[in-house]
Amino acid sequence: MLETKSPFLDTLFLLRKEGIVTIFSDIKSISQKEEQDAADYFESEFEKERLEFLSDNLNCDRETAVWAAKVLYHSAQLHLIRENTSKDLSQLIPSFKGEREISSILSADLSLRFLPQIISVLHDADPEDPLIKMLENILQQFHYSGIGCDLDLENINWEEELKDQTYRKLYLERVVEKKAYRLAEIPYINQLLITEFGMYKDVFWKDLQIINTVSEKL
Repeated sequence: MLETKSPFLDTLFLLRKEGIVTIFSDIKSISQKEEQDAADYFESEFEKERLEFLSDNLNCDRETAVWAAKVLYHSAQLHLIRENTSKDLSQLIPSFKGEREISSILSADLSLRFLPQIISVLHDADPEDPLIKMLENILQQFHYSGIGCDLDLENINWEEELKDQTYRKLYLERVVEKKAYRLAEIPYINQLLITEFGMYKDVFWKDLQIINTVSEKL
């Protein structure tokens, strides 16, 4: 994907390829053509990453990928462009209306994996910014993209959440990559990690505490 002179598409491309965010002078509207081009781009990116999934049963959820891309684009622009935007926040950062499944989680992650950095920058500028809470709520729903962040995930049934083998593998790998201690010390996830590490636990994560869970039968 080459430079397109589209603020939306160019922001996505530069952020994914170079880790660079371009802030424009105002928030441009996104055309249907740009959304279609973004969907095509993320579908190709999904196919590249799917080589690591070891699964042929997952396809890019184009609609969810575009929704996440718009959330990322608007949240990045809103870091500096805030004049007369408070009334439009819910339109610029809409809640997810689709079905949360493995394909949608991984499709959204193509963009949402960058959201923690944006939240951090927003927090440094103004900890009371209402946009922060909106973005945190999105990451709580798509917490695979927020691994390493301080999210409220206490009510998750982890056995149900990680029942899919592909998603479980990717989730555990990112927990290790991010050294997300808070998640890694959840008993169910801890047990999965220790089982995966086997005798090489100290090689993969020496400092990780082994959580022993003992069930007492009365």
